[in-house]
Formats: sequence, structure tokens, C-alpha cells
Amino acid sequence: MTEIACMTQGHKFWNETICLADKCSWRAGPCLAQKMKSNDFQTWERVFAACVNGKVAGFCTFAEKDELLEEHRFTPFIGFVFVDEPYRGKRLSELMIQSALSYAHELGYENVYLMTGEIGLYEKYGFKKLGDYQTIYGTMDQLFVKSTK
Repeated sequence: MTEIACMTQGHKFWNETICLADKCSWRAGPCLAQKMKSNDFQTWERVFAACVNGKVAGFCTFAEKDELLEEHRFTPFIGFVFVDEPYRGKRLSELMIQSALSYAHELGYENVYLMTGEIGLYEKYGFKKLGDYQTIYGTMDQLFVKSTK
């Protein structure tokens, strides 16, 4: 059984998600783990976890900002999208993104943004590329947008 949990600190999957983020194969995972340990989120921001048979298999965030420079006023963002290797190919990223988009719509947002270096991944979920933008790390990534409707 697959469940998508919309979480804040204290949720039953919070600590397990921290553990997955801390040890995952993606270099950004430990950064999210640290944000979660210190609860570095605004009250409306969320971490989404994809759980398969009660085990956390992936995560993403819904937050005001991502790696885009401050001069750009795009908000909110889906970020930190990761699915653990044994669970890939089961559409868990899509389910988490859909849940984040629904949550954004409930909050009254018309669009959600996403920064990524991946090519061809988010277009299949209906995201449209706005362009290439410099990140806070001095690298270039693609900025995508999708309507919450």
C-alpha cells in the first residue's frame, strides 16, 4: 500500500524521513535532514513522504524558497524530490508532486515552481520550463512552473 504523508514536525514519519534523507545517495539529502532536525520551516511549509507498506521510500518539500537567487520573486517551490533506489519506477515522485500541488491549491496558490538540473523529468508531470537561472550555489538550473488547477 502506498501513502503520501503531508508532514510537519511530530508526524509519525518525520524521523524516518530524516533518516532516509541523511543516508540517501543524493548530496542534497543531508541538507534536508538538517532542515528537518532543526524544524527550519515556516508554519505553512510541508515535507511530503511517500510511504510504501509503512516504510518511507521518498520525500519532497513544499516551501517558499528553493535554490533560486533572492532577486527573483517566484514562490512557492516543490523541492528536494527524491525516491530511494529500490522504489524507483513506481510513480512515487508523481504522487508526491500531485499531493504538493493539491496542498498549494488549498492554500490559494495558482502556480508552483521547481528548480532542477534534470532534463525531461518534470515535463512529463506537466511542468513548463521558464528558463535557465543561476542558483544560490553559483550554478545554473532550470526553472519550471505548473498550475495548481
